[in-house]
Amino acid sequence: MKDEELKQSSEEQGTEETNAGKTEEVNEQPAGEKDVSEGAEASEEALAEEGAEEADAGTQKLREKYEAEIADWKDKYTRLYAEFDNFRKRTDKEKIQNFDFGARDVIEKLLPVVDNFERALGTVEKEDEEDAFTKGIQGIYKQIQKMFEDLQVKAIKAEGEKFDPNLHNAVMTDTESDVEEDTITQDLQKGYTYKDQVVRHSMVKVKK
Repeated sequence: MKDEELKQSSEEQGTEETNAGKTEEVNEQPAGEKDVSEGAEASEEALAEEGAEEADAGTQKLREKYEAEIADWKDKYTRLYAEFDNFRKRTDKEKIQNFDFGARDVIEKLLPVVDNFERALGTVEKEDEEDAFTKGIQGIYKQIQKMFEDLQVKAIKAEGEKFDPNLHNAVMTDTESDVEEDTITQDLQKGYTYKDQVVRHSMVKVKK
């Protein structure tokens, strides 16, 4: 009986050793296969890094391309805006010049009318100043003067001033007045300026 138990125990121990050996064989990987696996992993990592570098380089080139295009469009926009701004300023200046030219022409044609109003009012007698007709003439004359003021139309100062050929037109000389030479002694016809530009020179009498 003991011999059978010893035999059975010996068989079980042998079986266990056999199984352990198989397990070790399964778990143990040959050195060659392990080296190949590690090399493959390193190669994959290198390829991944190379691919990442290529992707970064491509992204950089794309960024530089877009930045160059943006700079080009910005330059074109700046030039176009400058051209448009110059065109606008030139157009505005031309509009003002055209308006001023038209206004000047109208003012020139109005001046003889103003002269006639002043001559008419200069002949009104003292007793007729309260007359309705005289007041009507005075009212119209004041309206014209107000319009001139709004348009920056100003009468040129003459009498008592030094003669200025840019403003005055000497049509008579005065040899009798006791004033300095080249002094205007009489304003024969008023001159006017429009925005500081002479519309009509004053006709004057000058001491010589």
